Amino acid sequence: MHVLWLVSMVLPQAARACGLAAASDVSGGWLTGQLTALRGRPGLRLTVACVSPRQRRALCGTLDGVQYHILPQAGALGPLLDETEPDLAHLWGTEYAAAAALQQAAAARRLPLLVGIQGVMRDCAAHLCGGVPAACLHSTPLDRLLDSLIPGALLDKAQADFDALARSEAALLGQARYVTGRTGFDRRAVTELAPEARYFPCNETLRPLFYTGTLWNARDFGSAPVLLLPQGNYPLKNLHTLLRALPAVLRRWPDAVLRIAGWPPVDKGPLLRPVLDRLFPYQRYCRRLARELGVAEHVRYTGPLDAAAMRQAYLDADVFVLPSQSENSPNSLGEAMLLGLPCVASCTGGIPDMLQSGAEGLLYGKPLDAEALAQSLCAVLAAPDGGAALGQAARTRALHTHDPAANAETLAAIYKTILQEGAP
Repeated sequence: MHVLWLVSMVLPQAARACGLAAASDVSGGWLTGQLTALRGRPGLRLTVACVSPRQRRALCGTLDGVQYHILPQAGALGPLLDETEPDLAHLWGTEYAAAAALQQAAAARRLPLLVGIQGVMRDCAAHLCGGVPAACLHSTPLDRLLDSLIPGALLDKAQADFDALARSEAALLGQARYVTGRTGFDRRAVTELAPEARYFPCNETLRPLFYTGTLWNARDFGSAPVLLLPQGNYPLKNLHTLLRALPAVLRRWPDAVLRIAGWPPVDKGPLLRPVLDRLFPYQRYCRRLARELGVAEHVRYTGPLDAAAMRQAYLDADVFVLPSQSENSPNSLGEAMLLGLPCVASCTGGIPDMLQSGAEGLLYGKPLDAEALAQSLCAVLAAPDGGAALGQAARTRALHTHDPAANAETLAAIYKTILQEGAP
């Protein structure tokens, strides 16, 4: 059984196989984990195609029995299918241009295609800018001129991009015959967008580093607990609501720190600051909000973190917080749970399918409810055991949900079932 994967990023394994420098595991962890679990499986041969417009020419290499292709454009997918002759193609994600190209190429060759849901783009688009002031949502002609010269993060431009991705996702799913997902949330979306498709549940396998080694332990943090947010540079991740919740935490723990994984807002000094403020309205809004709330000195950015550094960031935190306005099955939540770190998250999308509130962590209701978020954070931090019981229960759940062997067995069985049904 020969399966070709299409992924939307250059995986670390692909970079190494093709001789590229600076391979990174900052992103794509679920792909790395599932690939590690599947490779070398008897009777299964894997080819992985990564489309990267940054590459000027096609690259190919083999590592650990898996063949990798890095393609500069989606138009190369048809010839690649002819060259490699897979029995089945597996599309990881629906929300990028190469996804439709693979679907078309597979249909032209009567090649069975399994579509894997990552996020649900229509929900992401619907909630992208929730809670952000209207003044931040509309760019001026000057803003757009500056953006054409120095690409920024204009929110109306981002909204248009997300809306386009949602339309592309709907068009692709409307033609899908086989779909795989992980939550009741994405299954409901598939039922509406791909009513003729057969849905296969299969959980994700996370980065191997999170299954072994030191686990999280509660510590005596005194007046300085550490809150960890995995991403905060666009409004869907809802940093602005967490900033509004922070004063209530600081009233009880005046030296609390909010650590945000990733790059801080761009700042090139006072001369360029007015220009960058125009180009990055969400970052401008969050900076102003933090100053107005008196919490700016309690916010720290870590810079990009690879798997080892992100693992340590979880271990150094006292509570993991995920206030996102839309999520399907967030990998950061799964990683935190695997390490036993107590978690607070919004009760949205597929998150309730991953974590039982009150037993394995705390979920609060509406993502924009800062008071409810603050109450949940304070409840975990004030617990006599520091949230250790919640974290241990979360780890037990995550070890089942993200079991590499079980998930590899499930995915291989899905491939076999599709091939037994024959080509479309």
